Amino acid sequence: MKKFLSLLICTLFITGAFSQDKKKIDLSNRANDHLLFQVGVTRWAGIPDSINSKGFSKSVNLYVMFDFPFKTNPKLSMAFGPGIASDHIIFSETYVAIKENAAAIRFTDQSDTNHFKKTKLATAYLEAPVEFRYSANPLGNGFKFAIGVKVGTLLNAHTRNAKLEDKNDGLINDYMMKEASKRFFNKNRLSGMLRVGYGHFTLYGSYQFTPLFKDGAGPVVRPFSIGLTLSGL
Repeated sequence: MKKFLSLLICTLFITGAFSQDKKKIDLSNRANDHLLFQVGVTRWAGIPDSINSKGFSKSVNLYVMFDFPFKTNPKLSMAFGPGIASDHIIFSETYVAIKENAAAIRFTDQSDTNHFKKTKLATAYLEAPVEFRYSANPLGNGFKFAIGVKVGTLLNAHTRNAKLEDKNDGLINDYMMKEASKRFFNKNRLSGMLRVGYGHFTLYGSYQFTPLFKDGAGPVVRPFSIGLTLSGL
């Protein structure tokens, strides 16, 4: 039964992808979703309990995509293009030793001593996503689905620490300290992505297959995010 269902799904997909439409559709005014802007909630899969990550950790991504519809079926297309993706992970009363001269990055709980109220670890990547797209209505608003992968290279990694407090959370100094270093991080990453929605708005999910940190240079964590995509042009 499972083999039959798998064969049926494959047959329907192949038939839809390669069958010729009887009526030729003019795609000159088709919305190609060239621009994708994403905002989502981000977490680390595999994060140890000892790391105090809390607050609104987010991803902000912007891609410029080139869309190529299938000649045999205008509802299907392939898209690719460059973009910038950034993750912002929030920690509470934790020192992230991003510049420390050590073999591995440390996340130190400082709740019982002087500490920064909030620390953000931010990473930015130059990415090249590739999507397989389905649009129920190529000439207007309708159901949309996309699945693909993203290959990225690390541009920047830094921390931003705000509001120095004592162990009783009393304010010592309202200032900001920034530190930047890429030494503990994998320079490249590979992620999977999925988008489902209607018209200009789709929900997206992404999962990083490669670990965030180099082997032995930090915990084995993989960022993932869920959020909203606004597409257009």
